[in-house]
Amino acid sequence: MAASGCSAPGLWVRGSGQCLGSLFTVFSKPLCSAAAAAAASRPLDAQRLAEKLRAQKKQQKTKEPAPTNPVQRRVRELVRFTEQLQRVHPNVLAKALSRGIVHQDKDLVVINKPYGLPVHGGPGVQLCISDILPILAKILHGHKAKPLHLCHRLDKETTGVMVLAWEKEVAHQVQELFRTRQVTKKYWAITVRVPVPEAGVVDIPIVEKEAQGQQHHHKMTLSPSYRMDDGKMVRVRSSRNAHLAVTQYQVLSSSLSAALLELQPVTGIKHQLRVHLSFGLDCPILGDHKYSDWNRLAPQKLSAGILKKLGLQQSKARHLPLHLHACQLTLPALQPQKEELTLLCKPPRYFLNSLRRLGLKMPSRDHSVDEEAAQPGAQ
Repeated sequence: MAASGCSAPGLWVRGSGQCLGSLFTVFSKPLCSAAAAAAASRPLDAQRLAEKLRAQKKQQKTKEPAPTNPVQRRVRELVRFTEQLQRVHPNVLAKALSRGIVHQDKDLVVINKPYGLPVHGGPGVQLCISDILPILAKILHGHKAKPLHLCHRLDKETTGVMVLAWEKEVAHQVQELFRTRQVTKKYWAITVRVPVPEAGVVDIPIVEKEAQGQQHHHKMTLSPSYRMDDGKMVRVRSSRNAHLAVTQYQVLSSSLSAALLELQPVTGIKHQLRVHLSFGLDCPILGDHKYSDWNRLAPQKLSAGILKKLGLQQSKARHLPLHLHACQLTLPALQPQKEELTLLCKPPRYFLNSLRRLGLKMPSRDHSVDEEAAQPGAQ
C-alpha cells in the first residue's frame, strides 16, 4: 500500500497507510515531495505514542500461549491476583474481606486473611490490611463506625484466621493473651518430604542473620544450643540475639514425597514455623522460596515426583505460593461468665488443590473440607 498523498512509491508505511515518522521504510527511490518528507520527519505526539505502546503491549499478551494444565493456570491466576491486590481500590478489598468474615460479635471481628496481602505497610507496599480497617468498620457498622484494631499479625504469604477488635482496649487485651502464650494456635502446612519422627517438638532457638551474598537482606536461622563433637553432644554458647522457639508438630497425612502437618507454635518468633520445618526437620514448606536453602535466596527446588504431580516445570516453581494456613485459634474468655472462643478457617482453594494432587487427605474431623478438596472443580 502506498503512502497517502504520494504519487510515487517512494514511501512505504507498514500496516496503516499513513506517513508516520518512525514506522516507515525508505526505499532507494526519492520521496515524491518536500511536503511528504516534512510529514515523515515530524515526531509522534504523546497521545499517538501512548496508543502505539498500549497496542504493542496488548499484542505481546495475546501472543503468550495460555497454559493448558489446570495447575499452571491456577498458578498464573494466583500471581496475577497477588499483583492486583496491590492495585485494587481499598473499598473493593474491604468488601472482599467482609464477605469472608469467620466470626463477628460486639467485641471481635475475625477475617480469613488472603494470600499475598501484608498486614502492615512498608517499602514497596501500596495496600495492606491496616489501611482498610476504617473502611471495613463502616461496611459492618455504618458510616459513623470507628476503625477496627489489629490484635495480632500474620506473614504476607500466610493465610487464615486473623482477629480484629472494635475497641482499642479489647485489642490490647487480646495482644496480651498472645504475648503471654494463652492463645492456642494451630496451622496446617504442606511440606516437601515427610518428617521423622511423624510427631514431636522442635526446641531450637532462632536468630536473625544477613543472607549470604545478599547485602542488607536478613533471614531467620537456627541457633542450636548443642552440636556433635566426635560423636558426643556438646553444649554451645548461645548467641545473645537468639530467641527461644518451640514448635509442636504432627503428621496428618503423608505420601512418599510430601506431608500435611498440623503445627502448634508454643512461642511466636518471626518465621518460626518456616525455619523449624526447613532447617530443623529438613522438610521445607511447599512454596517457601526464602527458607528452602540454608544460605541462598532462590526459588525452591522440587523433586521430579512432586513437579510431575503438581503438573509444573522447575522453572515455574517460583510461582508456587506458600502452603501455610492458620486454621484455628482458641481465645480464652475475654470477660467473666463467658466461654473460650474457638475460631476455624478453611484453607484456600490452591491449598486444597495441592493436597488432592499430592495424594494427601485431611483428617476425619475435617471431613467437610476433605469433600470440598475432592470435588472435580476444586482448584
